[in-house]
Amino acid sequence: MTDAHADGSKYYVPHGSPWPIVAAVALFSLMLGAVLYLDGAASAWVLLPGPLLLAFMFAGWFSTVVGENQHGAFHFREDRSFRMSMMWFIFSEVMFFAAFFGALFYTRMFAIPWLGGEGAKAMTNFLLWPHYEATWPTNGPGHVGGEHFGIMNPMGIPALNTLILLTSGLTVTIAHHALRAGRRRMLTVFLALTFILGFTFVGMQMHEYGEAYTHLNLRLTTGIYGSTFFMLTGFHGLHVTIGAIMLLVIWVRVLRGHFTPERHFAFEAVAWYWHFVDVVWLCLYVFVYWL
Repeated sequence: MTDAHADGSKYYVPHGSPWPIVAAVALFSLMLGAVLYLDGAASAWVLLPGPLLLAFMFAGWFSTVVGENQHGAFHFREDRSFRMSMMWFIFSEVMFFAAFFGALFYTRMFAIPWLGGEGAKAMTNFLLWPHYEATWPTNGPGHVGGEHFGIMNPMGIPALNTLILLTSGLTVTIAHHALRAGRRRMLTVFLALTFILGFTFVGMQMHEYGEAYTHLNLRLTTGIYGSTFFMLTGFHGLHVTIGAIMLLVIWVRVLRGHFTPERHFAFEAVAWYWHFVDVVWLCLYVFVYWL
């Protein structure tokens, strides 16, 4: 690192990093494995190399970035760049979930009434699915009189998981204030509580999925209700898992003495992500479980 980098007069750009190439290979392996598996050309083991390479890339790349930060390579310009990047990343995640919520909205407000014979679409219902009732939840007109399934109860595990995530949002906020106040012990305790609550949420959701499969006969293939339910809750569960892992990494860094009350963007970035996960779950709980 040159003196210009040390005093922050220039934007720090690392040289000769292998991680972008590793990332490209990992993503290619991931997509190739998914294509081969879905096409039936290989077993599920073909899915393993991609995620393993991706995990290796994340661990190596972030370890490199953390090392650069601890050696003073990052200053105001880099900090502003990181913040803008995290904002755009969260915005992309908002659009990701907006697409699934939009599909759910379109299905319930337009597609189902049309299939049920409302307005100009009445002839479609009369000719193709005369016995289909346009009610929600539904597994689609192609399954009229076929396999039955149960609907998810908003009480029980979903309500408990809502309480868990709301509590985790409170604990991460307390941890943030403790960091800014220089209270390291409180920071360590409440940050640990946050990722423990996150992993608890994921465990409860896995139990809920088991109940849905075994007792409610609800699966990803159970028409539009099953597909929208598992896609929305499943991707959210994946985001909670990723967020909890990120919180765990930040906790380990706290134990190693990283971060100061003035410089702790990595903590803030993970906290932003965690609050985003909380808000998505509240929307999901209302529109998927209750309405």
